[in-house]
Amino acid sequence: MSDVEIMNVFDRSLVRAHRDRAAKTWDDFDFLHKEVAERLCDRLDDVVRDFPLALDIGCHGGDIAQVVQGRGGIETLVQCDLSEGMVKRADQQNALSIVADEEVLPFGANQFDLIMSNLSLHWVNDLPGALLQINRSLKPDGLFIGTMFGMETLGELRQSLQQAEMEVDGGMSPRISPFADVRDIGMLLQRAGFNLPVVDADLVTVSYENPLKLLKDLKGMGENNKVLERRKVFTKRELIFKAMEKYMAEFKGEDGRVPASFQVIYLTAWKPDPSQQKPLQPGSATHKMADAFGVPEHVLTDKKK
Repeated sequence: MSDVEIMNVFDRSLVRAHRDRAAKTWDDFDFLHKEVAERLCDRLDDVVRDFPLALDIGCHGGDIAQVVQGRGGIETLVQCDLSEGMVKRADQQNALSIVADEEVLPFGANQFDLIMSNLSLHWVNDLPGALLQINRSLKPDGLFIGTMFGMETLGELRQSLQQAEMEVDGGMSPRISPFADVRDIGMLLQRAGFNLPVVDADLVTVSYENPLKLLKDLKGMGENNKVLERRKVFTKRELIFKAMEKYMAEFKGEDGRVPASFQVIYLTAWKPDPSQQKPLQPGSATHKMADAFGVPEHVLTDKKK
């Protein structure tokens, strides 16, 4: 099997189709993307730098443009998305908007001071390649800051569907997309040539009266299943009802509502530049740690076996 085949996990034409459909009613389902966009932009407040020219990759309905509002000294914001429907909606946010695929960015090298991406990169087949393109498009000492869903996302729904499918069909199929592991993202940023990578995660929990409302929201957000190896037939009503019963039985709280967990991974990294601080070489320290803490120094020696 070739490397290209291994990387093709998601149906990108379906990613576009789902976003085009979601764009029509985006205002009714954008609550999670707006919340995470706000958290992403809050992190930008911690950076004492101006970023005159910025890019938003996978902009959806222009959620970052709505909340960034001049933060980070942004003078010009360019938005792009795979979906023409989303771009038309985002174009209302007083920013330059174009249709562009996150997997094949149309921008030249060393163009942007800042690149952002909010809850879009988890649908990319070649994430290392996308990060390489982002690095290339940044100016030296440019900042990349992004969010994506992590592997703990929708754990309750995943468990309920798997149990129901085992009972109804006697087997399981990929009904929820495979998400990234926090531990792997920092390594991918380094492999893509970034400097000073920082990766952490939040767990955002949304409360629902019943899990059917969750399924409606996922469809409205364009976040429903796009895995190439998914079953290409309509899901049985019996399976859905069985999964919803299990969801309620297993996860219903004292208030009668059920949680839906979304693990949000935050990525922050810089394009290398000679002006950036570099870690000291081993053995180059001029002060002892023991002196700094005012304690005696103990030298460890190998014990004889």
